Amino acid sequence: MKTYTPKPEDIEREWFLVDAEGKTLGRLASKIAEVLRGKHKPVYTPHLDCGDYVIVVNADKVQATGQKLDQKIYYRHSGYPGGLKSINLRDQLQKHPQRVVEAAVRGMLPKNPLGRKMLTKLKVYAGDSHPHQAQQPKVLEV
Repeated sequence: MKTYTPKPEDIEREWFLVDAEGKTLGRLASKIAEVLRGKHKPVYTPHLDCGDYVIVVNADKVQATGQKLDQKIYYRHSGYPGGLKSINLRDQLQKHPQRVVEAAVRGMLPKNPLGRKMLTKLKVYAGDSHPHQAQQPKVLEV
């Protein structure tokens, strides 16, 4: 009996739509990361990108448990000396809500070139509209 390994041209990709309204950030991100990696498919292979595309809408309405809105800090650096900037989750949700979901999912994907390629299949939108109607996305329950 031989082990089946799918070839990149054999992988079929689907589009899924996730509504983040009222969902907990970490639980939402773990389900999205699973779909992006392809772990929900029977042909999952760790060294290949067999995942699907995921569209997230209403990213500005995602929930956080406990005191995370005020205590969770996001950092970025400008590249200049003294250029470390920080912002808490509450302010980040008001200014750039899509970055919150992207950062949570990025932390759950592999930290290598394959993980960065998987992240390109994630499309996050703050509102409830998206430009991917032509792909006919299926609704993914989280």
